Amino acid sequence: MRVLVFAVIVLAAGPAIAAEGSIQVVRDRDGKLVAANLPAGAVGARTAARPAPISEGLPSVAAPPQINQIISELSRRHGISPALVKAVVTVESAFDPKAVSAKGARGLMQLMPGTAADLGVDNLYDPRGNLDGGIRHLRVLLDRYDGDLRLALAAYNAGEEAVRRHGGVPPFAETREYVRRVLHHYERWQRAAPERPNQTLYRSRDAAGRLLVSNLAAAAPPAPRSEPRTAARTAGRANGASR
Repeated sequence: MRVLVFAVIVLAAGPAIAAEGSIQVVRDRDGKLVAANLPAGAVGARTAARPAPISEGLPSVAAPPQINQIISELSRRHGISPALVKAVVTVESAFDPKAVSAKGARGLMQLMPGTAADLGVDNLYDPRGNLDGGIRHLRVLLDRYDGDLRLALAAYNAGEEAVRRHGGVPPFAETREYVRRVLHHYERWQRAAPERPNQTLYRSRDAAGRLLVSNLAAAAPPAPRSEPRTAARTAGRANGASR
């Protein structure tokens, strides 16, 4: 019965919808059918993931290995938490490099074309380029707001001008929900992969030959002491004079 009702609604609204664009019926993360109209000419483009019910536990969206590796590399380069980047990507695009929002934001971190141009990102659908631009933008916002994560995320979503005008997180329902969801996923990603400041392990052996494993590099053994050359020459001359 639900299918029939759905069909009647779509057919009845057909002429009006046709003027706006095309209807695509897809399943969301919970398996529910969702119908959405896309602007004309955008048929086939995938829409970005937007607010959905949040469940407790570990992240339900998996980061593809290749994208996960890029995030780890770029996060270290720009001094930002990989878990935070994954949280932003989870909410923005659900790790879909081809995601497009209704407002025209594109790619993994949903960069607007104007912002991407300012960041020097040419191909918004290239995972590395999009992530590099988005992470650099997020780094700038974190520095601008003295590390205040809520303000940085609000500015990422609504723009810096909106944060300045409202003196904090704007009262927009979408922005407040966005900040809440990113912070929630940030905690989940941190639990999924706890971050360690130094993950490089060094092996060495102590004086007894036992194997030691540490995150600190072993100090180089002291170089053997040798007699200064000038002293050796002086001693030689003294010996020769005595003979």
